[in-house]
Amino acid sequence: METGELVTCTYKTGRYIGRLVDPTPAKTTSVVQILAVLRHPVQGDLHQPGKTEVALFQERKALAFNEKANIPDTHLKPYSGDLPNYNESLIHAVHLFEESLVNENSPFADASLETLRSLKQDYRLKP
Repeated sequence: METGELVTCTYKTGRYIGRLVDPTPAKTTSVVQILAVLRHPVQGDLHQPGKTEVALFQERKALAFNEKANIPDTHLKPYSGDLPNYNESLIHAVHLFEESLVNENSPFADASLETLRSLKQDYRLKP
């Protein structure tokens, strides 16, 4: 892949569309500029997914518009499609995540929904 190319990538548990800024063939990661959100990151402890009885139930924000992240090359795939607006993609990703949690009916889902309420205020999204 080359500089300027659009890619999909995963970062922690989120999925994004971004522009390849610094492909580094000699390394195992590349710098990607985030342009849209496909899947909002899962809340809580990454090492104990689905658990609420952890030392810290972490609030995980989506990467911001134009934020640059080091992404493992194994998590990059070429993207060919229309590039959605960042804010609209974030709203859509949050709503999809919320819908999946509402139907789950578990302590983890309840804790995740609570962190999402807080994040929506940070994102300035309607509750």
